[in-house]
Amino acid sequence: MRLQAAFHRHVLSRRWLTFTVMGICFLLFGAGSLNIVYVLRANLVLIADYGWMAVMDGAGAQLLEIVATAYVSMLAYIVFKVCEYSLVHHFIYPGEKDAQP
Repeated sequence: MRLQAAFHRHVLSRRWLTFTVMGICFLLFGAGSLNIVYVLRANLVLIADYGWMAVMDGAGAQLLEIVATAYVSMLAYIVFKVCEYSLVHHFIYPGEKDAQP
């Protein structure tokens, strides 16, 4: 709850910062998603070809890194959507005060 209040107070209350954070999250999500597709495919092919030996040589750790990248990309997407909602709400209802958490 404190993180939500801090994010609202520091980011969503400033339209320029909301737009900037939204752009950064868009780039993070796009780069992370594209990276996941290529690296996951290569990792699975490596494991399929060499089996347990590939897992022991680092393919298992790389698979965990791919999962972590997926979660970071998902977090970037969620922050992007929150910023998008805030900006759209501001443009549609310019006179209304944002709801405080």
